[in-house]
Amino acid sequence: MAKQTNNSIRNIAIIAHVDHGKTTLVDHMLKQGMIALKSSVTGTDRVMDSMDLERERGITIAAKNCSVMWKDTKINILDTPGHADFGGEVERALKMVDGAILLVDSSEGPLPQTRFVLKKALEARLPIIVVVNKIDRQDARPEEVLNDVYDLFIDLDADESQIEFPVLYAIGRDGIAKKTLGEESTNLAPLFDQILESISGPQHDDEEPLQVLITNIGYSDYLGRLGIGRIFNGSVKKGQTLVRIGEGGTALPLKLSAVQVYQGVIFETIDLATPGEIVILSGADEIQIGDTVCAKELPKALPRITVDEPTMSVSISANTSPFSGREGEFVQSRKILERLHKETLYNVAIKIEEDAASDVFQVKGRGEFQMAILIETMRREGYELTVGRPKIIFKYEGNEKLEPIEHLFIDCDEQFLGTVTEKLSVRKGKMTNLINNGSGRVRMEFSIPSRGLIGYRSEFLTDTRGTGLMNSYLSGYEPYRGDFVSRRNGSLVSDREGDAIPYALYHLEPRGRLFVLPGDKLYRGMIVGEHNRENDLYVNASKEKKLSNMRASGKDEHIQLTPVLPLTLEAAMEFINDDELLEVTPKNIRLRKASLK
Repeated sequence: MAKQTNNSIRNIAIIAHVDHGKTTLVDHMLKQGMIALKSSVTGTDRVMDSMDLERERGITIAAKNCSVMWKDTKINILDTPGHADFGGEVERALKMVDGAILLVDSSEGPLPQTRFVLKKALEARLPIIVVVNKIDRQDARPEEVLNDVYDLFIDLDADESQIEFPVLYAIGRDGIAKKTLGEESTNLAPLFDQILESISGPQHDDEEPLQVLITNIGYSDYLGRLGIGRIFNGSVKKGQTLVRIGEGGTALPLKLSAVQVYQGVIFETIDLATPGEIVILSGADEIQIGDTVCAKELPKALPRITVDEPTMSVSISANTSPFSGREGEFVQSRKILERLHKETLYNVAIKIEEDAASDVFQVKGRGEFQMAILIETMRREGYELTVGRPKIIFKYEGNEKLEPIEHLFIDCDEQFLGTVTEKLSVRKGKMTNLINNGSGRVRMEFSIPSRGLIGYRSEFLTDTRGTGLMNSYLSGYEPYRGDFVSRRNGSLVSDREGDAIPYALYHLEPRGRLFVLPGDKLYRGMIVGEHNRENDLYVNASKEKKLSNMRASGKDEHIQLTPVLPLTLEAAMEFINDDELLEVTPKNIRLRKASLK
């Protein structure tokens, strides 16, 4: 087979831990190597974070593409998520590229999610360019961080050719990159030149028929469903009659209405796309992620995309509370199921199981953060849902029960070391490493069951007074480590329908931590707070002060209630027990008992 190289294109992915500056760096790459960007976008920061949730949280959730031109070479850039829960996005992105830029913070160094995405890139045999970012930070330590990166490569069993990576130093926020710390630079030219030098153009075989691997799905109001993928062999022409090979290996006809490529962050329609190009195919109404688009005369499938198995499931169903239908647009089970199936088309890491008898859908994914993002997205779209407690998916080998184990990294002040260690040991965690540099902060590593981390994040932040950092990735499966109690406190449960009254809430405060505010609507079985003790307590949060000629009603104006911290979706999912549910609507998140009797 005669392999050819298309030197007019480079396909690269940018991989890094959350908040190490990927999306900001891509902004400056677009500005300095611009082809054509809509004027409305050029003034926008973090242009690749197009979802509202991405902008609010400052993280990348979905892998997205763009392109720049440098010295007559087109560079297609894929900005990947840095969170292990969105690993399905990372694996898809790495299928489309010939090299990767590993971005590392000059102070924090390589963190757990850096390890996760780098491992995927090394397994795919991709050449890596290491960029030490944010070298202008006051606490920057670029030389030490570079040594940590070398240690990480060795730890991940990289071979000699992979360890001999080029290194650049950058201030992504200012759009500056340089080859040495002492060098003067005003732009990203050293980075662009390094990409052309270190990463080869996409290879293809002239003797092979057309093969396009679909790695992403898009949608256009004008063109309908879009299949986004890379041309591995052959060329694609507009109007060409093709076939797509689906999961079962069956070839189905496909008539293209348009072929588009990335120009900056927008699409440009072209007549012919060459091998190695990342294309957007229109007219593919039934196309799915993992399909191969081929010539009709000689259909030949590429290996389908494989994604790590899900480790966690959450039950989702229609809202069954007394307030159902008051706040949302979509309340029927059928609408919810349609939306969940639509999500599986975009996101290969999510799987859906239906229970026809109860209209409850089991949504399986990689972590509670991924589930929370899906549920938050749906509630913003107008859905009302009932959500159960996240549950771990166990495996069985013969009679042995296996559970997913996380490699957990903790960074906190030395004074909290004892509390954190004690809490994690109760949750069946084992300390594997402890680093104390004498700086007042310690780094710990634990091996802990995935179920041990459900509900722990909020407790950890309380224990470390908001100063602790906690990250983890899935390390594999081990025999079941035994049972433990995840939540020791019971719930304060409303015993009737009504409105929350300040007088009643004031007298309930000694009983525990409240979740509701005066004036909130309540129903029987709704959880209004966390009890100080282990049992559930049914309470009347609508109780009014009895008025008489001895008691003046005006005194109520002086009641001072403790401020209530609004419940976030993640905190609520972590809090509930197995016999409790979440009611999620576009306007409210309420906790309730599964049985409202």
